[in-house]
Amino acid sequence: MYIGITGLYCSGKDSVAEMLIKKGFGHLSLSDAVRDEMKKQGIEITRDNLIKFANQMREKEGNGIFARIVARVIEKNELNHVVITSIRHPEEIKELEKLPNFFMISVDSPIDIRFKRALERNRENEPKTLKDFKAHEDFERKGKGNQQQIDVCIKQSRIHVLNDSTTKELQHKVEKLLEDLNKKVMRPDWDRYFLDIVRSVSKRATCDRGRTACIIVKEKRIIATGYVGSPIGSPHCDDVGHLYEIRYDEKGNKTQHCIRTIHGEANAIAQAARYGISVDGATVYMKLAPCFVCAKLMINAGIKRVVCLKGYHGASLSIAAFKEAGVKLDILDKEVETYHRM
Repeated sequence: MYIGITGLYCSGKDSVAEMLIKKGFGHLSLSDAVRDEMKKQGIEITRDNLIKFANQMREKEGNGIFARIVARVIEKNELNHVVITSIRHPEEIKELEKLPNFFMISVDSPIDIRFKRALERNRENEPKTLKDFKAHEDFERKGKGNQQQIDVCIKQSRIHVLNDSTTKELQHKVEKLLEDLNKKVMRPDWDRYFLDIVRSVSKRATCDRGRTACIIVKEKRIIATGYVGSPIGSPHCDDVGHLYEIRYDEKGNKTQHCIRTIHGEANAIAQAARYGISVDGATVYMKLAPCFVCAKLMINAGIKRVVCLKGYHGASLSIAAFKEAGVKLDILDKEVETYHRM
């Protein structure tokens, strides 16, 4: 389960997060990524600077950049229960909703209570009058474009928690929230189910340039699996290193490809062929969008649908080929996977 938290300043977001952490949740903050980058650049960490720098990052890298960073951490470390804080833009919610069993909640309190909490915390560079407090809050709430848009995030939250009483009462609400969410955690849909299996298959891959894998499914049954690896009897990249080949596209752009291994899609189709299993009309689930060679192979094998977790930098020809052949292509995360010596 993944729980995202948003809300106005001093509403009690951190308190709710701490209560969830005590219940066994890990914690990731989108603001931590901002702070880390600010430290690298020697920028003073103040509330105003955090907002300004985050807006600049969103303008440069896209409004969902910090959520994508957090999602990659979750995927890489296979974290199962995480509370995610500092969500301030609707595009961040959109990115996080790609996680299975993600629930977005907002925490709110009356402004007089929140202002009192701010004064009690007595942090530097924070508003000391109610008028200034409201002015800072309005800036966060009603931003546009790449600015913070707390109001929109609150509206997009599926669950709302009112923190207008005691800590004990808030604790009771959080416990009830978890009880309700555990009931709402549903079985994954078929796409998510098969993509989760793809993640497991990819752990067998022997080339670290993506460690790709795929499974072929027909009538909701897995009929073949494949992961990137060398031909039977040949050494693997993980053992002896990569075998690079330099190529140029139609525009003259130079790219490097490891040709020591067979891609996961080709291995899965080969596995099916070896045991006489027809893949005609099947669906392929993959970690990354396919290269052009594998795309053509899938088309001629009769594959009718391809579902990918992420994009691939060399997939433009594949996308065009699928469109021409009438193969349905779904890429859940448009972000392109990156790796060394692309």
